[in-house]
Amino acid sequence: MSVEKTFVMIKPDALRRNISGVVVAYFEEEGLEVAAQKMVQLTSERAAEFYAEHKERPFFPTLVKNITEGPVIPIVLKGENAISKAREVIGATNPAEAAEGTIRGDLGESLDFNTVHGSDSPQSAEREISFFFAQDEILK
Repeated sequence: MSVEKTFVMIKPDALRRNISGVVVAYFEEEGLEVAAQKMVQLTSERAAEFYAEHKERPFFPTLVKNITEGPVIPIVLKGENAISKAREVIGATNPAEAAEGTIRGDLGESLDFNTVHGSDSPQSAEREISFFFAQDEILK
């Protein structure tokens, strides 16, 4: 077991429904700690940069549009095996396929409005954390 950090982002659809605290509680109930958190509004340019790996995918324009429709809450979580644990808590990308008891299974509205983004590897966690946070903004 190793303590690691991961990145999650509460999406505009969750903020629109005032459930950001509920989303954070799912992670905390599984023993993950919030090491950094803030609220930001992404521009289309910043959103395109964040999701650059999907630029050639047909869903890219919708992804950028949806993530910029309102503020987001980027979060750094830390804990034992934080990356895999957070992915389990989040659930499958499509809420219709996500297990009950996961964030997307319980709170996701649709594939386009699935409440939360989460890093899927140590490399993406490092990149996504540094995209939103300076090192001095992250509690050790």
